[in-house]
Amino acid sequence: MADLGPVRVRFAPSPTGYLHVGGARTALYNFLFARKHGGQFLLRIEDTDRTRYVPDSVQDIMESLRWLGIEWDEGPDKGGPVGPYVQSERVEIYRKLAHQLVETGHAYRCFCTPERLQQLRELQRKMGLRTGYDRRCRNLSPEEIEKNLAEGKPYVIRLKVPLEGETVFQDYLRGEIRYDNRELEDIILLKSDGFPTYHLANVIDDHLMQITHVLRADEWIPSTPYHVLLYRAFGWEPPVFAHLPVILSPDGKGKLSKRHGATAVREFREQGYLPEALVNFLALLGWSPGDDREILSLDEMIQAFDLKRVGKRGAVFDYQKLQWMNGEYIRRLPPEELYRRALPFMERAGLVKTPEDREKFRKIVPLLQERVKTLGEFPYAAEYFFREVETYDEKGLKKHLKNPEILDHLAELRNRLAALETFDKDSIEQTLRGLAQELGIGAGKLIHPTRLALTGRTFGPGLFELMEVLGKETCIRRLDRFIEKFRHAS
Repeated sequence: MADLGPVRVRFAPSPTGYLHVGGARTALYNFLFARKHGGQFLLRIEDTDRTRYVPDSVQDIMESLRWLGIEWDEGPDKGGPVGPYVQSERVEIYRKLAHQLVETGHAYRCFCTPERLQQLRELQRKMGLRTGYDRRCRNLSPEEIEKNLAEGKPYVIRLKVPLEGETVFQDYLRGEIRYDNRELEDIILLKSDGFPTYHLANVIDDHLMQITHVLRADEWIPSTPYHVLLYRAFGWEPPVFAHLPVILSPDGKGKLSKRHGATAVREFREQGYLPEALVNFLALLGWSPGDDREILSLDEMIQAFDLKRVGKRGAVFDYQKLQWMNGEYIRRLPPEELYRRALPFMERAGLVKTPEDREKFRKIVPLLQERVKTLGEFPYAAEYFFREVETYDEKGLKKHLKNPEILDHLAELRNRLAALETFDKDSIEQTLRGLAQELGIGAGKLIHPTRLALTGRTFGPGLFELMEVLGKETCIRRLDRFIEKFRHAS
């Protein structure tokens, strides 16, 4: 990699929607690269496409990056030596430099109306030709240009692409990439409203912000020859380009999109994924630390990050793998920290409302820690601790009530539990196992129907621990209700 001085990279999203996991991964790789090399990571907002602008997306982008732990050194909210960092605040810079390209013969004014361009495209399609601008205004005489300007005709500024030869550039991951100039068109650099296109603003900003390495999605490869031509036209040294592999759908057949499930960082946050788990998962989508580690902290990723280990092939977004990884992170959290993070999900579900509820939930968290894969699963997993059981698992009922004596056994258990002076997991276990032994049945023959009666479910945390948290009064009440309901039903 060429030595371009201190590493400076940027993440430059367009505020046209919420931060996508593909964009988050691009930001993450830039961040890891900058931190690994002791450089700077910039955030720049490319908001010149006013037609697709979504007002609250800038806030979402910033909040999502910060939630993931990706912090920038310079940006719209922090400032820095090369600001402003929002493109709509830099329009005069682009206008000035676009006209400079016209003066040096690397660009030209195009006065063609939208109607003419539409007719041209339709004609090209009818004739089976490739659609594109026919360069009609490329060779207008100075007199024609002056006449059009005097008449106040609107115009765009187009890049004057060489008509022969090739544009060649090196991609750090893919090697040499060549484009035949005859396949390129004279793209618009400055629109008639005075706003730049992506190509012009991107190149100017990367140069003025002293960006040394451009790490971006591989969908921008076809744009790169235009950027290289712009760097040449300005007489500037281009940065190192590295185009990152696309993120594929779970079936590997196409790009990840909304139809496959959550794709915005905020959606994963709302579903109860931990930021450190999502970052870890995204880092491994296209990059490997060089060993078989799958769980890495952000600091470990920074230490291990090597751009050479980023692949060229698309990486499959496996939701099940992400869920597994999130479960691993949940199990590693101290119970008090997990309680703090899960509490908002319980409050939103209306399960935890009072200080007493919060204290109860604090006791429940260690019971469920091994069983949930996301914070969003806590309300369902913990519901029966806070609400009465209204329904019972149908398969469980068929399985556990087929023994006609089971309700009598539960009634006896209920009486023995009611007589306990200390209602903790040890005394509960001793009571249940003692009864099972007297009845000459395996403890499981009592444990499973008791769980069903108390929770309505056939699975969950250890029965004796959950009974201790439910408390004696609730356990007796639920056993009474279950016995009465199914005695009556039979």
